[in-house]
Order: sequence, then structure tokens, then C-alpha cells
Amino acid sequence: MRRFARLLAILLLALAPALPAAAAQKDRVVLGMVLEPPHLDPTQSPAAAIKEILYANVMEGLTRIDEKGAVEPLLATSWTVAPDGLAYTFKLQPGVTFQDGAPFTAETVKFNLERNATPQSVNVLKRQLYSNVTAVETPDPQTVVVHLAKLDYLLPWQLAQGEAVMFSPQTAAAAKTDPVGTGPFKFMRWIKGDRIELARFKGYRTPDTTGIETAVFRFINDPAAIVASLLSGDVDAFPNGVPPENLPQFQADPRFTVKIGLTEGKTILAINNGRKPFTDIRVRRAIAHAIDRKAVIAGAEFGYGVPIGSHFSTLSPAYVDLTGMYPYDPAKAKALLAEAGYPDGFGATLKLPPTSYARRSGEIIAQELQAVGIKIAIEPIQFPQWLANVFTNKDYDLTIISHTEPLDIDIYSRPEYYFNYQNPKFNAIIDKIPTVPDAAGRDALYKEAQRLLAEDCVNAFLFQLPKLGVWNKNLQGLWTNEPVQANDLTQVRWAR
Repeated sequence: MRRFARLLAILLLALAPALPAAAAQKDRVVLGMVLEPPHLDPTQSPAAAIKEILYANVMEGLTRIDEKGAVEPLLATSWTVAPDGLAYTFKLQPGVTFQDGAPFTAETVKFNLERNATPQSVNVLKRQLYSNVTAVETPDPQTVVVHLAKLDYLLPWQLAQGEAVMFSPQTAAAAKTDPVGTGPFKFMRWIKGDRIELARFKGYRTPDTTGIETAVFRFINDPAAIVASLLSGDVDAFPNGVPPENLPQFQADPRFTVKIGLTEGKTILAINNGRKPFTDIRVRRAIAHAIDRKAVIAGAEFGYGVPIGSHFSTLSPAYVDLTGMYPYDPAKAKALLAEAGYPDGFGATLKLPPTSYARRSGEIIAQELQAVGIKIAIEPIQFPQWLANVFTNKDYDLTIISHTEPLDIDIYSRPEYYFNYQNPKFNAIIDKIPTVPDAAGRDALYKEAQRLLAEDCVNAFLFQLPKLGVWNKNLQGLWTNEPVQANDLTQVRWAR
């Protein structure tokens, strides 16, 4: 199948000048995605692919993140903070209904906040958001008062994440296979291994101005097949994940728009800090010194992407450039390994999910580690296996993954997180950040947290994942950057 896809891509390349632009179906858009979601409840899985389909399209929260990364009102029209900072009062949009006709009210908000705080919940915001909620009052159908155990000036931002979207009590239990939200599109069907289809929700509270009636998300992870799908017109847009080596080809083709931006993806060589020999900081630092970030970016992303030295987005005003802490230095890496008791190196397994950035980076890094004595066995796995074995069961030595959640440095403070990193000093910094009312004060703490992660060399920090998008030149409204995990269709339209 892979060989056939590559042959098809080559054939289409040869015929491209003679191919007419695909006739756009003005009320339909087909988007390509590399990964297929494991299920469709964004509150119960860290998988970005769920939110990339549902966020702002099918599911909505009290607030939302816009294309520039700013927090905007959504299901909540406004909010106020109590003088002591321990209560937020949200005013809700009137007349909002779910796609099954159920009303959205203050009781709905109460249900969702309590649902995600239960012992059974695996919501990634549970610790910092939902467990901090002590009570939810509903004085009237359009007013919610959220009481907090401790200060959280990040609450409106946290409620804008995909893990905080709203379900109705009647449909939440079935959300993994049949999500029902308040968004402008409703879920229609999921053909496993192929596509997810959405249709315009006629009962949405504001009229459609885009003309898009149907949206289809197709799952294509083979690089050659991605190129072929765009050239043939089977896919109107690949908002992210286009093979970087093919961008010049699309830039030279007048049928397409090419956008090169950044995701929030902090691409890392994740290290199991709880498994020997990686418990030794000298081993982790040796790994960091063995990696040439520039070579990885050049080889895996054809030069696209920005080096990082800690777990933080370069787009943030709080970003600190720490890439100089562990410069590429194989001799230093060998000396550290010898100092740690491994003069002849050791063996380790590198588990790689199917994304091209992981597979390509893995090949390069395996060679670089081999050069300092660390013998790497590469184990390619599918993403559901990665979620089960690496993320959930922490059964791994090394892995490569891009964490695309915005402002997610707090994951290093989660006691059961798959890095197996434990540092009370770091946890205290993270706990303090939401209690600081001004952005400048929070930024100073974020900088301190970045430096501590780099000093502890928790992981080998590689690069910020680029957003390499290609779409039909007549398609408008797709994002260049990705400040949140989303393929937001709310402004997508065909040129008239």
C-alpha cells in the first residue's frame, strides 16, 4: 500500500501541470489529518486529534482561545472575580441548546465541573482546575458561581481548553462514540480508519455566514499519500502535517496556499526518569549533549522548526532561550556516561509513534546516541499503543513526542505523569503561578520553572513543531499558527 501511494504521488507530480484545479464543492470542505483520534471525548483523553476535530466545531466551553492565543467569551458572555479571588461569577449566553435539543444552562456547567472532578475522571486538567473547585452555585439559569479552594487567576484560560468543553448530562456518557455539543457543527459518523463527518447544526444560535454545510476529516499518515490526496483534490486542505520536503512543490503550484507557522508542540526526547540508568542526571545530561538539534531539525523537518531548551513555547512572552545549556558535544556526553559508570554505554529502547516528525527524528537521534555508546533499539508503534503503553503504563525507556497543549509546563508537576519526574521545588513554583494576579509576575515564575527543568535535564528538549499547512487557494479562514489544538472551521469558507 505504501509503495502504491508513492507511485501515485510520483505520477501526479508528473501530471500536475495538466491537472485542472479540483472543482470546489462550495458547501463542503475535506481536511486531512495525520492521526486518527482514539475516541471522541476531549475531556477524557490527552490525544490532540480529538480536539483538532471537535474544538470550536462540535464542542464549546465557557471561554475559547482565538487564532492569536487570546481568551475570548464563548458560552459565557462575561465573568467577574470576587474581591478575595476565590469565586468567579459567569454570565451565560441565553437560548443556547445542544445539538440534540437539550438546553444549556447553569446546571449544565455545574454537571460538567463536577463530572471532571470525580475519582473516575482522567481529565488532564483535573489536578489544577477541577480539583480546585469547592462548590458551584446556580442562582439562575444564566448565572454560575464557581468557588475555589485556592486562588486561580488562570481560570478563564483553563476553561478555554479542549478538556473543559461542555456536555449535556444526557449525552456525556456516550461522548466517546457520539459527541453532542453546542457548536456550529454536529457529529454525523465515524468510519474507522478513514474519516469523521460533521454537518452544519441548523439550531445554532447565530446564522452561518460561511456556507459550509459539511466538513470531513480524513486520516492519512503516509507522507506520499498526503501529497497525492492534495494533488488529486481528494483533500481540500491539510492544515498541518504536510511533508516538509514537499512544501517547495506546493509553493510553486498556483492551485495551493502554503502557510508555515508554529504549533504549541514542544517536541522532546522523553526520558523515563524513574527507570535506571535514566535516574542518574549524568546519563540524562549525556543524552542531551549527544543530540545535535540543528541536525535533527534539518533532517526531520527540512529546516522548519525552532530549537528549544526547555518545555515552553517560543511564542510566549515568558519564553527563555536555554538551548545553550546542553550544546552538541559528543566528547562531553561520553565523559558523563563514564562518570556515571557506563564507559561502554548501555542499551535502550526508543518507542516511536507514527508521526513523521517522531519517526524521522528517531532515526537521527538513534545514530547520534549510538556514536556515544548508547545502543538504541527502535520500536515503531501506533498511537493507541503509545497512549496505552508509554503514556498510561510508563513502560518505556525513551520516546519522541510533541506536546501540543498550550502552556503545559505544569505536566512536570503531576505525580503520576509518564516522565516519572519528582521535584518539590518545581511543584511549588507551578502551584504558585495561578495565585499571582499579574501576568508579569506569572511570567517570572514560568521562567524560573523553565530553568529548573533544563537544569534537571528531565528530557532532551528538541524543537517547537512547525505547522506546515497546504490547502486549495480558494479556501479561506484556516489558521497559520496553532495556539490551541484545533482545526477551527467557524470562519472557513470558499472564496465566492
